[in-house]
Order: sequence, then C-alpha cells, then structure tokens
Amino acid sequence: MKPKTALSPDVSGSEVAVRKMSDGKFSTVLARTVLQQCVYARLQVKPPEEETPAEWVEIERGMVIYICFFKGATEDIIQKMVNTLLEVKLCEADSGKRMSVLELPGSVLIVPQATLGGKAKGRSMQYHGNIGKEEGLQLYTSFVSQCEKQLSSSSKCTEAGVAVKHGTYGNRQVLKLDTNGPYTHMFEF
Repeated sequence: MKPKTALSPDVSGSEVAVRKMSDGKFSTVLARTVLQQCVYARLQVKPPEEETPAEWVEIERGMVIYICFFKGATEDIIQKMVNTLLEVKLCEADSGKRMSVLELPGSVLIVPQATLGGKAKGRSMQYHGNIGKEEGLQLYTSFVSQCEKQLSSSSKCTEAGVAVKHGTYGNRQVLKLDTNGPYTHMFEF
C-alpha cells in the first residue's frame, strides 16, 4: 500500500503535509520532489528586458529536479534528499540499463517548484503547507550547493564536464525540456 499524503493542522493550527504509512502511522512530509530524466533542458532564469535578452541555463543529458519545501523543513533533510535523488537509478544509459545521474554521468537542472505543495480547494489551489519564502530560499540554496558538491566530488562527473544548473527561487520561469520518456517520479521526504 502506498503512503497517502494530505494536509492536516499541526499543534499551532497551521496546515502541514502528512502521509499515512503502510503501518498506519503518520509522517510529516517536509519536501516533495519530482525527477524527470532529460536529453536536454533549458530554463529561463531572467526574462528579457528592453535592452537585454533573456538569460537561460541549460543542461544536456541528465535529470531535472523540481523541488518544494513544506513547513517544518530544516537543513537536516538536505543531505538525505541529495543522496537519494542523485543516487537513485532513474537515468537510462545508451545500453538501456538504468543508472544514477552520478553513474551516467549526467548534468542536473534544479527547478524551484512551489506548486508541488498545492492542494485543491474547490476550484482553486491553496499553498498553506508550503514553507515561508525566506526559509525556502535558504533550504533551496543549501540543496543546490550540496548537489554541486556531490557532483564535483565524483571523478566520473568531473571528467565528463557535467554540472548542476539551477533556477531562481521565488520567480516565474520558462522551461523547455526534451525527454526520452516521459520517465517521471515523485519523492517525498
């Protein structure tokens, strides 16, 4: 049985994401990510202005990570998230074998995605369970930094010249993505 995720009031009355585990116990969801393998991805991080063109970051083959933090999330979960997401075998090698983005080696594009914390209420979406903007920015920055550190510590990744690219937290961005899937997975921490 898969865990079921819902919003529930915590002791202060604020809504937090919780999931019911197969053993019947409840666990607080502190972050939600969606992983998608890609052959190419391009993210606009700054829109065009009068005299300047738009700014983009892009990656070749690798993985796009969409990420959202919930109320109650702290630095304590960052390393577990990075290890799990970079080491899970979701990327497809030329042979068809599944391997981690570190084993491939592949690049990583990290996209802040507050809408992953949305909950439908009637015909509208609410985001009451999401972490505050300042705390979210701190966790996002730490997550990006830890991903960069983990990729740069892999000699296979360094030799291949793969990198971590990322979007800007709290801004609307445009994403262009080519995938050999879709091969998309959600992870909750």
